[in-house]
Amino acid sequence: MAVRDWEIYDIFTLAEKTEASVSEEIPRTKGTLFLSTKQVAQRSGLDGFRTSGAMKALFPRTEEVQAILINTSGGLTGGDQLDIEACAGTNSALSLTTQAAERAYRAQSGVARVTTNLRVQSGAELNWLPQELILFQGAALQRSLAIRLEEDARVLMIEPVVFGRTAMGETITELSFRDRVSITRAGRPVYRDGLDMTGDATAQLARRAVAQGAKAMASLVYIAPDAEAHLPVLRQMLNDTSGVSLKSADLLVGRLLASDSFELRKMLLPILDRLSSDRLPTSWRL
Repeated sequence: MAVRDWEIYDIFTLAEKTEASVSEEIPRTKGTLFLSTKQVAQRSGLDGFRTSGAMKALFPRTEEVQAILINTSGGLTGGDQLDIEACAGTNSALSLTTQAAERAYRAQSGVARVTTNLRVQSGAELNWLPQELILFQGAALQRSLAIRLEEDARVLMIEPVVFGRTAMGETITELSFRDRVSITRAGRPVYRDGLDMTGDATAQLARRAVAQGAKAMASLVYIAPDAEAHLPVLRQMLNDTSGVSLKSADLLVGRLLASDSFELRKMLLPILDRLSSDRLPTSWRL
């Protein structure tokens, strides 16, 4: 039996609609995590904890509360959303790290978003120590980190970023990356940082005023009464393309640049060991 033209048209129209519908319904990673600590008999203990979706956490047996954050999806791509919230309660200590490097892969459509909000109450200490974020060709990521401290709280923050894997010969000629960091103490801003990089990241990083060809970088912030005492020692640990400064008697900030993730990590490990009083999470050494 002959097939009429309008029947052929309907068949193709139905196929196009089905393809579009499938595309719109592609599962995306969603994950949330909330964690808080409190002082328990001169030690720190969990006060609250809940997760959903792709966000999970492991808790090694340590003197303080140490949480290893895990994105079970294995990476980030367009449309993904992770939300992290944590609070170090009064006179408690909390360290947050990741199981391994986070990866931002090519986005077919949309943008991946990661939002982190941290609070550090009076007399508390918080270490924000994620391992490297690795950006792959075609990644599209918007990330924000906000830390709110009380007047006498302490914080150690590191944010390492790697632009492609040098050992694999990767170059990043297509990228959309927006990063924001904000730290306030008693409601006053003490540190703000931002990075917007779109297009050919390799070419931009090659510029002398940007990174002089470095493919890995990290932002470092340490707020504690002994910050000034660490300054001369930390300067001896840095390479020629990194720097650290004292913004006030208890506020130390640094920017580290390295040729690749291996060189960055070699520089970071002794620095973080020192600033964390040799309490750097074990996952950093695996």
